[in-house]
Amino acid sequence: MDISAQKEQFSYAYLQAIAAQAGLNYSKNAVDDDSIDIRLCGKGFTGGLIRNPTIEVQLKCTSQDVIKGNVIKYPLKLKNYDDLRGEDVAAPRYLMVLVVPDNIDNWTHHIDNALILFNNCYWASLRFKPESKNSTNVTVEISIDQKVTAESLVKLMELASIGEYL
Repeated sequence: MDISAQKEQFSYAYLQAIAAQAGLNYSKNAVDDDSIDIRLCGKGFTGGLIRNPTIEVQLKCTSQDVIKGNVIKYPLKLKNYDDLRGEDVAAPRYLMVLVVPDNIDNWTHHIDNALILFNNCYWASLRFKPESKNSTNVTVEISIDQKVTAESLVKLMELASIGEYL
């Protein structure tokens, strides 16, 4: 398997593990023609507008040096950028970028009773981003405070359950 495919598979496993911890249902699209790789669905979110909310995710994985100070600067294809922008979608859409070490041997570490996955995944909403004049890529900035964790996924799902997203 080439390194690009390995990154893709690792990012799916990483997000699936966190979604499982958060108690969210994870499904992978058979075809990615709308810049959506993953759907996360919640159950039991009562008191809002939607009891079984969904969020949609475009998932990326990189080993490039994309952390600049307190932000991730990720070059996203214009098509993906445009597909993730806007408010006229049925479910909230988020970009998630997993940053892994350059050396594939450092992606995981096994110890007694533990498997550690490296490094961190970050999320961003492009909902209110402006149209870009670029023709191929748009550099998206993601705060390093916006880590994908079980807690952050539940918070995004809670927002979706009341008809909101960031």
